[in-house]
This record gives sequence, structure tokens and C-alpha cells, in this order.
Amino acid sequence: MSGMENIKYNEPWITQRADPYVYRHTDGTYYFTASVPAYDGICIRKADSLQGLKDAPETEVWHKHESGPMSIHIWAPELHFLDGAWYIYYAGGDRDAIWDIRPYVLECKDEDPITGTWRELGKMQRADDDEFSFEAFSLDGTVFESNGERYYVWAEKVGVGKQISNLYIARMEKPWKLATVQVMLTTPDYDWERVGFWVNEGPAVIRHGGKIFLTYSASETGKAYCMGMLTADEGSDLLDPKSWTKERYPVLASDESREIFGPGHNSFTIDENGNDICVYHARGEENIEGDPLYNPGRHARLMPVRWDSQGRPVFSYE
Repeated sequence: MSGMENIKYNEPWITQRADPYVYRHTDGTYYFTASVPAYDGICIRKADSLQGLKDAPETEVWHKHESGPMSIHIWAPELHFLDGAWYIYYAGGDRDAIWDIRPYVLECKDEDPITGTWRELGKMQRADDDEFSFEAFSLDGTVFESNGERYYVWAEKVGVGKQISNLYIARMEKPWKLATVQVMLTTPDYDWERVGFWVNEGPAVIRHGGKIFLTYSASETGKAYCMGMLTADEGSDLLDPKSWTKERYPVLASDESREIFGPGHNSFTIDENGNDICVYHARGEENIEGDPLYNPGRHARLMPVRWDSQGRPVFSYE
């Protein structure tokens, strides 16, 4: 019995946890982290099964500073195991400038990331010849590998007036520094990416059949929040924007009939049987009381990823 039979897909799984990230380690252990409603720290839970994460104890491994950088709006942590060490990528603001959101990195060289010691590596470092990255509102960094190279993808705002959040990619030199100048992958081109705010954010990567599928989230964080997708060939130049094809329409959006609103900021994992799983957050109510950003009603959910005859992922509530 794998325990998967007890999982109810597309229903609240871990409540009041937005931007969920699940990592399955080489020993089969599952780790979960996410934005907590207070946005004041980073918590990790672990279990031997995906379902076990639901009720696993949660440990805060890092807490925000009292002032200065990393003192407010601690958002969207991701846990990665790279080069024999643990890394957490996350974003944070400054209490004196709350929207000065920047990406930061933590490192743990102990075996267990929950009981181990974490040290701050500071802000994610751009390449030496890059004058632009991480100088403006930037967040949602994720890491993936392809053909022996490691890449960092993140969201960063540009422009004047109505700031626009684009997705950028760079090759990594080491877990806390980029090797190449940023390249823009996608900007909010379509109406469904421009509701409330012009947003592309929350990148996540899944690979299948020689293809790289990069999902992302678009628009404001309420009902309009949805998932888009880019596709590239595994052997292509991933730093060339023309290697990526963008979907014209969302691949996952709100479904009033199922009371699922604002699905997005997902990650990918596999269950104990090797099946691909999309981990995402969504709300259960259409209308939000107060500021959507501070409403705790975003809950982590699980969705099995199906593959169509062309080897493309299908995201469905069915």
C-alpha cells in the first residue's frame, strides 16, 4: 500500500500554504516548504510519502531579520540539493522599503536540512558583466539542470509606471551566482496575463520525452491567477528565447464549478509510484475579503500530470 490511495487530488492538501514546493530527495524522503501567511520565516516538513507531508510536523529553519533586507515579505522558498549541499532560494523585502523584494540564498551542508545549520549567503549574485539582474523587484527563483548545465529562472519587474513582471533565465556558475547575463523568456503578452497586474512569475520545470516544459503564473493573485507554459527541446540553446514556444492560452485556470480559484505558483514532484505530480495553490472562494496578498485562503493542492499523445503535459481537474 503506497498511501497514494488516500490523497484527494485538487482539494486542499496542506492548508494556508501558498507557493508550495515539494522536493523528493535521492533517498525517497519528501520535503515541503511554502510561503506562510505571516511571511515571516521559512518552514520545512518532511515525510516518507507525499501523503505523509500533510500532517508532518513543521520546523522553522530560518526567521526574518528585524530590519533591513530580509525583514518582511519572505516569499516562495524552494529547497534544492546541489553539489552535495542544501540550498533554499527565497525572496524578501525591507521593512523600510517593503516592495524592495530581492532573491536570497541559504546554504546547509548537514545531512538533514531540518536539524542542520543554515547560513545566509546573501542576495543571489548576478554574472560579473550583468548590470541589471536583481536591481529591481525580483523573486521566485527556481533551479533546473539540462545537458550538464544548471539554470536559474526568476521573475523581475521592469518599466516605469505600471511595473511589468517578466521571466528571465541565466546559466549558473555556482548555487549562489549566475554565469551569464539575463535573457528574457516571456513577458505578459496576452489579456489573461494582464488582469490587475501585468505578471509572469512562479516558474517551475518538468521534463518529459526530450522536452522541457516551464510553467509559470500570470495576473493578480485572486480569481484571475492562472498558469501558462513555455516549451523547449532538451538539446536546444536554452539561453536563446527562440528556443522556447509560449502557449497562447493558460494551461490551468479557475473552475467555478469545482470552487477552485486562482490556481498557480506550482512545483513538480513524483509520487511513490513514479507518477508526475503538479503541486499548486488555489483558493476555495471566488471573492476575497481584504487584500488578496494577505488573505490566508491559498491552500496547497496536488494534481496528477497526464501526458497526451504528443508527450505534452495535461493539467486537468478531472
